[in-house]
Amino acid sequence: MSTGHGADSAPVHKPTLDTRGRGGGTLFGDTFSSLGIRNYRLFFTGAIVSNTGTWMARITQDWLVLSLTGSAAAVGITTALQFLPMLLFGLYGGVIADRYPKRHLLLVSQAALGLCGLALAVLTLSGSVQVWHVYLIAFLLGMVTVVDNPARQSFVSEMVGPKQLRNAVSLNSANFQSARLVGPALAGVLIAGVGSGWAFLFNGLSFLAPLVSLLLMRTSELHKVERAPRGKGQLREGLRYVAGRPDLIWPIVLVGFIGTFGFNFPIWLTAFSGDVFHVGAGTYGLLNTLMAAGSLVGALAAARRGSTRLRMLVIAAALFGVLEIAAALSPAFWLFALLLVPIGMIGLTVNVTANSAVQMATDPAMRGRVMSLYMMVFAGGTPIGAPLLGWVTDTYGARAGFATGGLVSLTAAVVIGLVLARVGGLKVAMRWHHGHPQVRFVARERLATAA
Repeated sequence: MSTGHGADSAPVHKPTLDTRGRGGGTLFGDTFSSLGIRNYRLFFTGAIVSNTGTWMARITQDWLVLSLTGSAAAVGITTALQFLPMLLFGLYGGVIADRYPKRHLLLVSQAALGLCGLALAVLTLSGSVQVWHVYLIAFLLGMVTVVDNPARQSFVSEMVGPKQLRNAVSLNSANFQSARLVGPALAGVLIAGVGSGWAFLFNGLSFLAPLVSLLLMRTSELHKVERAPRGKGQLREGLRYVAGRPDLIWPIVLVGFIGTFGFNFPIWLTAFSGDVFHVGAGTYGLLNTLMAAGSLVGALAAARRGSTRLRMLVIAAALFGVLEIAAALSPAFWLFALLLVPIGMIGLTVNVTANSAVQMATDPAMRGRVMSLYMMVFAGGTPIGAPLLGWVTDTYGARAGFATGGLVSLTAAVVIGLVLARVGGLKVAMRWHHGHPQVRFVARERLATAA
């Protein structure tokens, strides 16, 4: 599908979202320019270590729950409990992030995440772990994340400033996906070799790295952002702000559908590993690594791009759904594994494009509340989607569960793409070009003139 010139700016009311420019420097300068800022370089380095531990814990947690219960639905419940606080309290986390110094909030939240990891390590290494322990710690992790997520997301702009924001958001995703390449592989080795507890222990200790990096930052070099004063109605103010901005609300709605139904990979990959292809923990880790490889490519490509276009968001979301359906129907293990690479790449493109578009279009004083809403719908929908798709997977099989997630993602992309086109005064037009049909968005005025 090709789109016309007008589609780029259809849902966008801030010109910075539709810039056509490209960086003119070297590959390193364009892709990694944010790393030239000392505070962000410290943040990035600490995050590599903690993200690796986080991915090790995620993979180990899912495998541990599956081992204890034998149920994909139980894996879905664990995931749901971890994201339930975001759904219930996510907006309040944004208010807190806008009200207090974000660096101080992150020092507290990162320490709390480390303690949760250490608690699960002690329970597992002592041999006393039960599934309700995992459920409880997953919920506690979610409670901490309510504040950690909006504080961490909006703190990026304080470290790098507006000119480097899009690049830094993309590099954050590249950082997370780089750790995803290493974490699952290490988790698979540790689970098979010495047991799950050691993976949880590494995760707990890994949070020392971001704590040290935050303490070493030069606060005088941070970009000052006016904090929201304590007062009534700040939550409603944030909701009204987003509701009046089509360029914010529709991308958030789209990632809400995809996050709720299309990103349930812990359920699907464990089910495909155990029930469809009958492979062990090592191969399960390999599948996660393949998806991470594609995600890393997508993140680096996003960092290289000089623009953030909502047209790209819609197209990537639709392609993401198509690829998930194709993977669900794959008859052979090698084909399924191969498709995980582009799924990771396109899924990351959806996330980074929506994230950077929303941040760049938001007033800095509102950014914590807007990003908390973004994360609430993206991750907070998991308590709804994970148990539902876990039940579909248990009842109708892994292929049906995966295909359902892809179909919902594809449908949401098509419907919201048409809504965005209408908001921008565009209309879908079809023409034949060199014997092939082309679908594109054109301005309604152009259609009227042509008629």
